[in-house]
Amino acid sequence: MGTHDAFLDGLRLAVGARHVLTDGELGAYEQDWRRRARGRALAVVLPGSTDEVAAVVRACARQGVAIVPQGGNTGLSVGSVPDASGTQLLLSLKRLHAVRAIDTANLTITVEAGCVLQDLQAAAEDAGLLFPLSLAAEGSCSIGGNLATNAGGTQVVRYGNARELCLGLEVVTARGEVWDGLSGLRKDNTGYDLRDLFIGSEGTLGIITAATLKLYPQPAARLTAWAAVPSMQAAVDLLGLAHRHLGAGLTGFEVMNRFSLSLVDKHYPQLRVPLFRDSPWCVLLENSDHESEDHARALFEQLLESALESACVTDAVVAESLAQAKALWHIRESIPLAQAEEGLNIKHDISVPISRIPAFVTETDVLLAREIPGVRLVDFGHLGDGNLHYNVQAPEGTDAAAFLREP
Repeated sequence: MGTHDAFLDGLRLAVGARHVLTDGELGAYEQDWRRRARGRALAVVLPGSTDEVAAVVRACARQGVAIVPQGGNTGLSVGSVPDASGTQLLLSLKRLHAVRAIDTANLTITVEAGCVLQDLQAAAEDAGLLFPLSLAAEGSCSIGGNLATNAGGTQVVRYGNARELCLGLEVVTARGEVWDGLSGLRKDNTGYDLRDLFIGSEGTLGIITAATLKLYPQPAARLTAWAAVPSMQAAVDLLGLAHRHLGAGLTGFEVMNRFSLSLVDKHYPQLRVPLFRDSPWCVLLENSDHESEDHARALFEQLLESALESACVTDAVVAESLAQAKALWHIRESIPLAQAEEGLNIKHDISVPISRIPAFVTETDVLLAREIPGVRLVDFGHLGDGNLHYNVQAPEGTDAAAFLREP
């Protein structure tokens, strides 16, 4: 028996033969979500416990086999798929999906890395609490991947990135040792903060297998508004007004340019995108209030009156029901899907100080239009924390694949 076969047999002993995949259609694991890259794995291994993850890592360390950890495989930067060499092991955490514990007194939840974000949100809600991390892929992305990439999402302006929501981790190190840091303490000065090293490291320092996360009380009311604004500077001015009027109640502030919304209107006309035809930018903002819906609505109305008076908003609609609010958020979350329907594109996920975003967008738009006549820019994202998805779509009628190959 060759070394290769012996290695795979060892993995089968560690996790069970049916959880070591070497044959058949492995595209769900080997191809990235955007379908820009397709790799080839030596094998796909699906351990079912932290001890099994550790056993796989130790086997790979002995053999000198590189590991690619994978959660929901919803990332957009090709970090969760193997290369084309056929020598890398893809380690999927899908089977580690349990909710281990909810501590309502400590306002924490402990879950395994493969727990789908939407399932985590539902578990918190069932306990009468809120886990605020929210992003378009929440129906399939997993919390391990969210932490490994320090995901932000739509509520960073109030609750922070994934890093701010995490109190502790359980990690398998590169040597196959298990570090248990699931303390759940908000103040822990007992040595180095290893947790923050692993969060955002994308699996390069170790494999996250579980996490203890912060929970919050459910707000008494949550209101959503959609506003048309005449410029990116006006959107920044509106953000300043929102901070002054809503304070900590401001939980979401998303900006979207006309072209990004036109793609949603083109590919998903049933979503009925409001106000975008007569405005270069639209803003989606959310106010979460812990007093009452009447209080929340009064604050919202004061904000919008002030915004209309100062001309940073030209028109606005306020959702009258939870269903309407969800419909507005669904439009925002459908932009990446609509862009994919339009064709291959170049994605950029950038962070810029909020005060400098208007100048960045104006100057960069001009430069790209000069260098690529007819270029289409899909510009949207979390203005509340200075994070934009500044994406480049090929000129209409251009072969997208050829466009992407050009230097």
